[in-house]
Amino acid sequence: MKNKFKNISVIVLVIISIISCDDYLEITPEGKQNSENYFNSQQDYEDALIGVYDLLGTNYLNHILGEIASDNSLCGGERANDVIEWQQIDDMIHTPDNNALRNVWKWMYAGISRANYIVEFQNKTTFDRKQELLAENLFLRSYYYFQLVKFFGDVPLYVDRRITVPESQSIDRAPKSEVYTQIEADLNTAINNLPWQQSQPGRATKGAALALLGKIYLYQEKYNEAANAFNKVISSGQYELVSDFSTIFLNNNENNKESVFEIQYSIGVEGGDYGQLEYSEGNVAAGFMSPRFTGDKELWGPYDDGNTFSPVVQLLVDLYQPGDTRLEPTIFDIEAYADAHPGLTYATRNEYTGYYNHKYMVYQEANLPDLRITHGNNYRAIRYSDVLLMAAEANLLATTPLNNPQDLLDLVRDRAFGDTNHRIPANLENVWAERRLELAGEGHRFFDQVRTGKTSTIPGFQSGKNEVFPIPRIEIELAGNRWCQNKGYATSTCSTE
Repeated sequence: MKNKFKNISVIVLVIISIISCDDYLEITPEGKQNSENYFNSQQDYEDALIGVYDLLGTNYLNHILGEIASDNSLCGGERANDVIEWQQIDDMIHTPDNNALRNVWKWMYAGISRANYIVEFQNKTTFDRKQELLAENLFLRSYYYFQLVKFFGDVPLYVDRRITVPESQSIDRAPKSEVYTQIEADLNTAINNLPWQQSQPGRATKGAALALLGKIYLYQEKYNEAANAFNKVISSGQYELVSDFSTIFLNNNENNKESVFEIQYSIGVEGGDYGQLEYSEGNVAAGFMSPRFTGDKELWGPYDDGNTFSPVVQLLVDLYQPGDTRLEPTIFDIEAYADAHPGLTYATRNEYTGYYNHKYMVYQEANLPDLRITHGNNYRAIRYSDVLLMAAEANLLATTPLNNPQDLLDLVRDRAFGDTNHRIPANLENVWAERRLELAGEGHRFFDQVRTGKTSTIPGFQSGKNEVFPIPRIEIELAGNRWCQNKGYATSTCSTE
């Protein structure tokens, strides 16, 4: 069932949410119900929580930017100025006026504001599922804050309630260490109140919260704590690798046994358009990253065409060894596909390489005006193989290892090649290289490069600057110009330089 968390018509009338400071509205709906007297039943809380989940749909942008900012792919698109803000990020010439980065900022804070709405009124009503619901809410807030820290470093931190416009102009950016401390506290609370399994796919679980907590620790180089969190996921027995890698990202294999946390998208429901993609119910990333087919549509099957963004570079293709079963499911070779399908034609667009992200492509599965923004392929946000590789890294660096890094790496390599003949020593370089091959196309590469210091292969990357993105200029202005810009992006004396 694809329409997992989309019934938000009730909540959009009553949530006061800060999408960004200038989007703050105090709305008194017609009738008796407003945001101050809303939470009167369990259903009210459940509807509000759906509103918090709903912002996960905007993760398509974080996914795309995590690839094009890395050395895995170019920006591509229909032409050199197609979505110019993405082109700038690909070339590492982005500025504080980059609208894509502002969207990341305001959409993540929209999710946080909705979560804080529940926190503000969490004691108003009691019901049996309340602690679990509040735990799901804290997990989601942690997910949004983690995205912000990855992109921007120090960010404003508010956790107990919504804030007003005047208050927003008196809040400073919190050091990312403080944001991480808050995330850790929230996730530890959530872990204690979440089940290992949910009856509805896509909801937060204990395993998802532990995996995210382990990742938070890893980013802070707290390796003992990370190893401990990952060990709890591994020893739980809740997850295992899908034996056939080629099936992991198919629409008919969503929420499989390897999925620790998966963002749910809907098939055939538009919701938004190219001017308002944040409202789209489908996985927009799939449409943007798919190749452009031309000619007889009968020959395209099972695929449909897309906007040719994020073409994969040849270097990544060459890194896959013969026999690695991950290559074809990860990277779509359009020239090989055309050779195997006589009569098939396609367009070579901007920065054409011949390779596309096969994990997230558009399939002919809906009959709406534009399949590119209605594709229902769920985003596999945390996979078990990701956990195994993070655990291998953490245990290599921990003073008190809890798992054998070699065993963890072997599990991933053995699945990739279908045998035990391609094992390699479990050292940091090999684990990091394996992450690139295993997780290519999933939006993790740039942030892995930054945290491990492996950024020299990113064209245009400037050390000491591009590890984080600039705070959107308009957000600084809306905050009363009290925030300093990130190093290297400042145009005034107020900077962190």
